[in-house]
Amino acid sequence: MTTPASPESPQSPSGPESPDRPATRLWWEDFPAGSVHSFGPMAVTREAVLDFAGRWDPQPFHLDDAAAEASLFKKLSASGWHTAAMTMRMQCDAYLLASSSLGSPGLDALKWHQPVSPGDTLHGRLTVLEARPMNSKPDIGLVRSRWETFNQHDALVLTMEGWGMFRRRHPGTPQ
Repeated sequence: MTTPASPESPQSPSGPESPDRPATRLWWEDFPAGSVHSFGPMAVTREAVLDFAGRWDPQPFHLDDAAAEASLFKKLSASGWHTAAMTMRMQCDAYLLASSSLGSPGLDALKWHQPVSPGDTLHGRLTVLEARPMNSKPDIGLVRSRWETFNQHDALVLTMEGWGMFRRRHPGTPQ
């Protein structure tokens, strides 16, 4: 049986450790303003593009080669929402699942800069813009970040800005 973590022993603040939830190794204090975290790579497959589009964004240029060729994209392209979902997955794999993340109250900005297509390989970086304790909950810190996703040519394909909430390693201590 796993016992709840105390501030002196920050092992797993959001529940018992399990193979599906690694031990917490990143806390709010590990995301100071100016810090940068890399994530990826992730290969974009034709099957994944077609599956996502068929389920969530069935516009013709995401599903059909001929329709894509006749579009502004000129070839099959992933849904922008698929690109955002792939970015999220890379972040989870790189650091979020091993962090004290409590989710997000939302995004302030989301922009798709250029299409993503089957055969691309994505990678990215998170830059922390601001970090501050939550006024109403001393055990939680807020992190405002910019996520940038790039293709294999280092061309920018997506940017997002928003807030994340993380448990603090040492709740209520001054920063």
